[in-house]
Order: sequence, then C-alpha cells, then structure tokens
Amino acid sequence: MAEPTETEAKPTRAYVIHPDLATGRTQRREPEHALAEAVALAHALPGIEIVGDEIARLRKPDPGRLFGKGKLAEIGHRLEAAEVELVLVDGPVSPVQQRNLEKDWGVKLLDRTGLILEIFADRARTREGVLQVELAALSYQRTRLVRAWTHLERQRGGLGFVGGPGETQIEADRRAIDEQMTRLRRQLDRVVKTRTLHRAARAKVPYPIVALVGYTNAGKSTLFNRLTGAEVLAKDMLFATLDPTMRGIRLPGPGGGAGRKIILSDTVGFISDLPTELVAAFRATLEEVLEADLILHVRDISHPETEEQAADVAEILESLGVDEDVALLEVWNKIDALSGETRDALRRTDARTEGVQAVSALTGEGLDDLIAAVDAHLSEALDEPRMPDVVTLPFSDGRRRAWLHEAGVVEREESGENGLTLQVSWTERQKAGFEALDSPDE
Repeated sequence: MAEPTETEAKPTRAYVIHPDLATGRTQRREPEHALAEAVALAHALPGIEIVGDEIARLRKPDPGRLFGKGKLAEIGHRLEAAEVELVLVDGPVSPVQQRNLEKDWGVKLLDRTGLILEIFADRARTREGVLQVELAALSYQRTRLVRAWTHLERQRGGLGFVGGPGETQIEADRRAIDEQMTRLRRQLDRVVKTRTLHRAARAKVPYPIVALVGYTNAGKSTLFNRLTGAEVLAKDMLFATLDPTMRGIRLPGPGGGAGRKIILSDTVGFISDLPTELVAAFRATLEEVLEADLILHVRDISHPETEEQAADVAEILESLGVDEDVALLEVWNKIDALSGETRDALRRTDARTEGVQAVSALTGEGLDDLIAAVDAHLSEALDEPRMPDVVTLPFSDGRRRAWLHEAGVVEREESGENGLTLQVSWTERQKAGFEALDSPDE
C-alpha cells in the first residue's frame, strides 16, 4: 500500500454576483466595472477559487430574498452545476435575505461588507490593526445573530464567515457580543495611548508628515517603496496594505545637496462603499492622514473609472474630517500602462492641471518632478520662515549636535575652550523640536 501523503486543503469554490440596482453605486459606476472590482476583491481572499461571476439586473430588491423567483431559480441552477460552495454578493444583504438565500441555494453567502472584513482580518498584522478589524466585525455581526458565529474562537486567519476546518461554532447573543466589544475597546484604548506616545516622540523630531492616500491598488505601496527604499508588501491586489507604515526620507536639496527631511506614511487603500464599521474603526489608523502637512492622492490614471475612484477617495477623506486647508497633491500613477502618446501628453507641464504630477512608481518616470513638487508644496503649506540663531553646546552633547546636523540647519560650527558654537538657520518648528530634546545633564 502506498503511504498516505498530506494533501493541500481544496479551495472554496466561489461565485460572484453584482446586483445591478436602479439606485446606489451603479449610478456612478458601470456594472461591468463594479463586477470586475468585486471579482478582484474575491481574489484578494486566500483559499478562494472563483468559478463564475455575473451581473444580476434587478428592478427592485425582494425584501426576503433580494432576487425575484425567476432570477433566484436561474442563479440556483448555475450554482448547482458549478458545485459552488460560497456566493459573494457585491452589495448589502440583510440578515433575513442571507439566511433565505443560503437555505434556497445550499451555500454559504457573504455580502460586500462581510467579504471586506474577511480580507482585512486575513491581512491585518499590527496589534491595533487586528483589534480594529475584530471590533468592526463584531459591530457587523451584532446585526446578524441569525448566523452561527465563529469569531471568538477561530483557528484560521479570517473571521469564520466562510468556514473552514478546525472551527468551533459558538452561538453568540447580543450581550456576549457587547461584552466582547467592551473588552476590545479597552485593549484598543491602550494601544492608541501607546501610539499617542509615539506621536509625541516624533514631535521632538518635527519633520513634516506626507501621507499617501488613494483607492486600493492605485500603487501607493509601490510609490512608498520607490521613495523610501522600504520593502512594504506591494502587489497587484486589492488591500495589499492594511497597517500604516512610516519612514523618514530626505528630499534632495538645491544643487543636489541634502534638503528637508520628511516622514512618509503609507495607508490602507480606500474603496467605494467601504463598510461604515471600518470607516469608524480605522479612524485611529488613519490619524497620520489627519495630522499630515501634505496629502498625496495617488490615482491609477490607467483605470477606466479613475474619476469615480477619485470621487470615492474625496468622500472618505471628508468623512474622516480631513481639514480642507491641508495641502493636497494628485499623483497620477501608472502612466507606464498608457500609450506613448497619452503618457507624453500627461508628462508635458502645459497639459497638466495645477497640483497634479504624472508618474510611474514602477519605472520611476516623473518621480524627480514629484519630489520637487512635494518640497515646493511643503514650503508653501508650512509657510515657515527660517531665522538665524546661535546655539552653544558642550563637547559632551554629541546627540543634540547630531540632531542639528541631521535637521540640516547648521550653517557654521566653531570649537571654543568650553564647547561648540553653531550658527544655525531654522524654523520655529525645528527650534521647538530641538528645545524638547533632553540635554546630557538632565
């Protein structure tokens, strides 16, 4: 007899349906593009094999089953023929509709919110990210007590909506969920306090913050890696980045010298119809955007619905409470995916609107112009005049001397009998940061 060998778990056979309703997102978007995005979302969830997809046109949703009797039976035949185990509906599905559809079709079912929560649960890595996802999932699950719930004890990376081996089914009532949400909020408060301390520490090195925002898969992480030399996960996949990443970089100065130093922040990608639970839960994660001195709105200019995506990002920024006075620069990314003629037109200064930079994060084209624009915008946004000053330091204070040189404010340095005398030119922000440093005698 042949020895038994380990076999990989079979992927879950999934089918994607985009309901084309008379109201909602499809007023802005073509249903074909909405379906393509839903399929891309499904591909972002591990262990899923997409065996089919379709647009289901509806005059009005049935309150009990979303689809009418004819459409329900028609889809049911296709699901049975394809041996589908999981149906992903690209839109909201009420708990009653979900229960009835699962019973009629004999499948598991996730709506758009449930799918995005599954992806976030699989991708979150930091403690705060994990807690934010769990809190959002509980808020969502609280309305769906008709479902078997596996979130408190799960053996897999996701939230247990899809199902998987080794899970323990837990019947969750509203009180149990509320108690768990209270515990999570306490843990999250502690994590947020830690991040507040980290921000206070960064305030002692008062470099301006430049935040990358944009629609998911617009190329933010690729641009971040290109500018910083970091190795943040960058894939052609929705929600490749979930946890915020920050790096300090120095911009080139005039004549090729060292310029100002900035902190660049990569953030989670936005998406249309982002679950309200996640907008609220991830507000703390997006604090760097709220505190940014300059926002770079990265757009996939090669996408057929780039304007619609940009409108979605603008709506989410507004819902987050981003100040309208914060400087914003649009970065039209992925010009390498355009025709040569179109790319050349975008790269010509006279063909671009003010506040726009056309680049390719993949090839590096246009990045020099982008960096120069970032520096110019920061100078204008911060409006920080430099003032001449004199700083005296004992020879033993190497740390504060290094800080001054690192900040690029030293114009001249002389040694005397009692220590160092440094002629500096700095902003009020830089002076405050220097004065916040502990001296070696303290």
